[in-house]
Amino acid sequence: MSIVRQFDRLCAIRDQLEARLDLHEARFCLGGEDIDDGTERDLRERILEVREEISALEHRPRYFDL
Repeated sequence: MSIVRQFDRLCAIRDQLEARLDLHEARFCLGGEDIDDGTERDLRERILEVREEISALEHRPRYFDL
């Protein structure tokens, strides 16, 4: 997989995770969830992992994409 395709895939995953986190936080604020089931923590950890992968790709020399 090319770096550009991998970058695009990771950005899409990050966006989906952030949208899920936003929804989770909104539900919590509205009282929809009274119990902390670890979902927020899990989403934040995965978002951080994906951001680190994206950062690694951004700092990778371009000639590796050949």
